Amino acid sequence: MPPSVTVAQSKIDCQGVYAAADFAPGVVILTIDDSYLVDDEHPVPPGEAHHCDYLEAAKSIWMQPPECFINHSCDPNVYVKTLDGFRRVVSLRQIAVGEEVVYDFCVNSSGDVVWQCNCGAPRCRQTIHSDFFHLPLELQKEYLPLLDDWFLQERSADVEVLMAALSAEHPG
Repeated sequence: MPPSVTVAQSKIDCQGVYAAADFAPGVVILTIDDSYLVDDEHPVPPGEAHHCDYLEAAKSIWMQPPECFINHSCDPNVYVKTLDGFRRVVSLRQIAVGEEVVYDFCVNSSGDVVWQCNCGAPRCRQTIHSDFFHLPLELQKEYLPLLDDWFLQERSADVEVLMAALSAEHPG
């Protein structure tokens, strides 16, 4: 486990990832291990589907510790971005030692999974729809710089619609 984080009980859901040091905004906290590709020959172990991450070109990976324990929050303090060919967990803001590391699962996400959120954040959306383009328009605008290049390419038509909506909101 990277020395920058620990795993412990979470108020959000079971276990969570916690900062073992203070992090300034824009700091890489950890690199995600994408080595367990899920396919017919390498299925997800029973009961572990919630630890899968869906990536470009319908690629699916089974997330490993510690990143598999990062919980969702409607008020994230990190995001995931591909940098130098690796997916990295990057701090969005100052994170204090002992603070739970959380990201919004809807960033870079497609699909129709819906769940009830337990994050407890003041801006909690309560019911979460997994697809980025189902987020409220103001959140799509806020999260737009966080989107990975592969997601922007794969969902380019939806991004164009979003950009048009944002332009209409603030013409000229």
